[in-house]
Parts: sequence; C-alpha cells; structure tokens
Amino acid sequence: MIRILVLCTGNSARSILGEALFNALGEGKITAISAGSQPKGEPHPVALETLKAHGLPTEGYSSKSWDVFAGTQAPEIHGVITVCDSAASETCPIWPGAPVQVHWGLPDPAYVTPDAACREAFEQTYQALKTRVEAVLAFDGDLSDPASLNAALKAAHEGVSLPGFQPRETH
Repeated sequence: MIRILVLCTGNSARSILGEALFNALGEGKITAISAGSQPKGEPHPVALETLKAHGLPTEGYSSKSWDVFAGTQAPEIHGVITVCDSAASETCPIWPGAPVQVHWGLPDPAYVTPDAACREAFEQTYQALKTRVEAVLAFDGDLSDPASLNAALKAAHEGVSLPGFQPRETH
C-alpha cells in the first residue's frame, strides 16, 4: 500500500480534501494522511461541508502538525504533496525513508468571501484535487517504484488549474 502525506500550512482545507479524496478513491492501494506546518486546530467547516456534499466521510479529520510524521515512530510515507505555496517554500522536516516530494499548488479557498464564493472556491479546489487523484490512480505503472510514483504525481499536476479565483495566501 502506498501512503501519501498531503501538506498545507493550516491543514484545514486543501490538505483535508486531498486526504479524503485519496482515501475514498484509492481503493486501498493508495491511502493518505494530512498535516500542516502551522495547523489551524480543526478542519475548515466548508471543507467538511464539501466532502459531505460529495458523499464522502466527514469524521476523523484533524488539523495536525507535520512534525507527527517526521519522527522515527512515524508511519512509512511514500510520497509528500504540498498543496499550497507557503508550505512548499518552507523548510520541511526530513521525512523518514526519503519519500517522493511534489508540489500541487492551489489557491486557498478558506480566505474567499462572501460565503457563496467561498463554497464555490472549495468546490473548484475539490474538483481540481479529484482530477489529480484520479490521474494518479489511472497511471499505468508500478506506483510502489519511487520513480513511477514521482512521474505519476507530477503528471497529475500538469494541466489542472482553477479558473475564477485567486485568493490571497495569508497565514
């Protein structure tokens, strides 16, 4: 089983959606966990609302520090995906096992206002992540091979953009 760590600064929006999508669509061959460099303490309510709207579980998600996955007692991680620019530019911990690391930058929907626009931004983020996760899962190669996993994660990012919103990145 391949385990992906999805990282963002606050671990409340994009990384939660990514974790949920990998776990829902991965059919046991890929699972995900998420964390943040400066966790908000809880998932964003609209992230959970978005998951619920798509029939995905909303229980069991938490906003936690990436330090949980950097120690010697951490679960084995095969790939690390940063989903926000600020987490990608931060100095990340040294991950045990030297997993593949890629960047899937997406605007932060949590800072979009008013509420209707925020919900639409979360939906766009969900759809972009879903497209990427599906592309990884459809990759024709052995994802247990680091080079193949790296190729699949990078290829999944290409060509996926979010039209219509560019919220500010504040943390």
